[in-house]
Amino acid sequence: MLYLNRLLYVPVRGFQTSSVLAKIKAGRYKVTLDRNRPLTYEMAMIPEKIGTHKSFNSFNTGQLEGEFRYKNQHKRGGTLLSHKLFMEDMFIRKFLKGTWAELFVSEIIVKRQYNTVRIAGIISRKLQPRKMYFLIGYSEEMLSFWLKCPVKLELQVVNDPKDVIFKYI
Repeated sequence: MLYLNRLLYVPVRGFQTSSVLAKIKAGRYKVTLDRNRPLTYEMAMIPEKIGTHKSFNSFNTGQLEGEFRYKNQHKRGGTLLSHKLFMEDMFIRKFLKGTWAELFVSEIIVKRQYNTVRIAGIISRKLQPRKMYFLIGYSEEMLSFWLKCPVKLELQVVNDPKDVIFKYI
């Protein structure tokens, strides 16, 4: 506020600016001082390269316009298919994390092709093969029953969880 001769009151507005910081911080992991934080290949991707290096993980034919479930959900006034697919993917990941307790050493990748759900992941070798085959069959059957479509688990086994580490930051 500016006072002229103590009789005239003139309001003054200011416009404050600051310099632009062109730093991208979202989606990046902080570098530790002694570089001891392990990152897998999926975690090590910088945000600018996700569209080219990890796009094969996000192919989804469930939201195409001529697809059967898309039309039926829209006509009935049900939930949006994208919301339904997100909730199903989250359910799949939580179910597998609980069923395969502490065995997944990488991210669980859910791929949808037509009416088939393919689930990929890397697990550590802590169980006997007989128990592992039981868990594969159990997981496929239960998820097929709940999702009402065929589910296929595609798991790879590593001896040492450190084999999955891509780099340290």
